[in-house]
Amino acid sequence: QVQLQESGPGLVKSSQTLSLTCTVSGGSITTGYYSWSWIRQPPGQGLEWMGAVAWDGSTYYSPALKSRTSISRDTSKNQFSLQLNSVTPEDAAVYYCARGPGHTDPSDYKAERWEYDYWGQGTQVTVSS
Repeated sequence: QVQLQESGPGLVKSSQTLSLTCTVSGGSITTGYYSWSWIRQPPGQGLEWMGAVAWDGSTYYSPALKSRTSISRDTSKNQFSLQLNSVTPEDAAVYYCARGPGHTDPSDYKAERWEYDYWGQGTQVTVSS
């Protein structure tokens, strides 16, 4: 079974950069026509899809976050990472990595729970002021 696990700092200062890594086991991030997404959930709010890297290395971003977001991958480690620049307290959330279909249109990526078959446990990120 595919397993995903987020790692990274739980506390980030305002205006600085959040960096998280998702380690994938039980499946390769380079095969299977899948995408590997970052999704977050602020306290008391719904899911927000942030961006993804597809099996072929293509990256896709939420229009709302594209200017601040970068997703990369390390195929040798079967990992993909998130960088979110210029964080504010509004970026405080539980951050998840998840596997979904390898869409080629950014508009096809959705913050729908059932779109993704495997999820990491999530990591809580707090932003200090």
